[in-house]
Amino acid sequence: MRRFVDNSGLLVAGTIAALVWANIDQASYERFSHALHFVINDIAMVFFFALATKEVVEAIAPGGALHSPRRALVPMIAAVGGMAGPAAIYTALALTTGVPELLRGWAIPCATDIAFSYLVARFVLGREHPAIPFLLLLAIADDALGLVILAAFYPTGAIRPLEFVVLLGVAVAIARWLRNGRIRSFWPYVAGAGLVSWVAFYRGGLHPALALVPILPFVPHAKRDPGLFIDAPHAHDPLNEFEHWWKRPVDVILFFFGLVNAGVPISATGEGTWVVLSAILLGKPIGIVLSTALCVARGLHKPAGVTWPDMIVVGIIAGIGFTVALFFATAAFPPGELLDETKMGALLSFSASVLAIAAAFVLRVGRFRPRGI
Repeated sequence: MRRFVDNSGLLVAGTIAALVWANIDQASYERFSHALHFVINDIAMVFFFALATKEVVEAIAPGGALHSPRRALVPMIAAVGGMAGPAAIYTALALTTGVPELLRGWAIPCATDIAFSYLVARFVLGREHPAIPFLLLLAIADDALGLVILAAFYPTGAIRPLEFVVLLGVAVAIARWLRNGRIRSFWPYVAGAGLVSWVAFYRGGLHPALALVPILPFVPHAKRDPGLFIDAPHAHDPLNEFEHWWKRPVDVILFFFGLVNAGVPISATGEGTWVVLSAILLGKPIGIVLSTALCVARGLHKPAGVTWPDMIVVGIIAGIGFTVALFFATAAFPPGELLDETKMGALLSFSASVLAIAAAFVLRVGRFRPRGI
């Protein structure tokens, strides 16, 4: 059971339950979804994005995986390419559909689901493959850029910049005061500064799910972190205590996120579905491989032991958008046909795992590499 939960099984269970429910009794599902949408998407998901922020904070801290420019530059540029490629393809395809409203969803295929991508990479490439740390660094950078995109391009209402700046300034001042006071519990940061920050985002017209993003960097943390998904003794600094306390609740939150957001009638498949799916399945590998090739051409280096066939497979695996892509879809479109279509595209992005297995088999990489080579 623990392994099921650790491997995002609750999210998958919620997603499947939502799909079944929506296709059996769409009216009752929509009433349920509407009743919980704000609570889950605008309040509970604060802690999902907080855990993503925690990884970014530790990755860019001294000693972190993205602190050294020498190590971070290639995956960061690859992350940019892996977002620009899908966005460009999505925009081009949306313009050809004759449905200009689709353009608002350009960020949906930019997402990479860290957890699912990691699990698929370990299965396809093998646990110790050197491409896996590269994929994780790329995904962390992708998450950081995704947070910026969500804040900048998907407001939840009328933008009130003065109200946002003033309230966020108060929240940051509280967080800084707690840090300077050497407060070692994460709760005052969350319940004090975090609450004021949530009000700032909500009143300012930005997505309140990002409320803890500017607060987490002030929570005291260890100088070094073993890395995402690395088994290590539990650290007791406040930031790791935050992760340890919230990890299981966030798994439950993701169950409800899937249940509330993933209920799409199968008949809703349409142009938006294929635009999202084509953009993410083509744009991710193209963008990541081309941007990495540009880095190499400029004198930088791929990770040691990672071949170009490996890189192609990594690019395909990074096309699993799932959780974040689904969230972007709900942020981009109001309830209706376009939302249902693009949600289906986000859900079907999991098909990148099948394509990755096929590509690894054809290219003879990872588990499919001939023995002795």
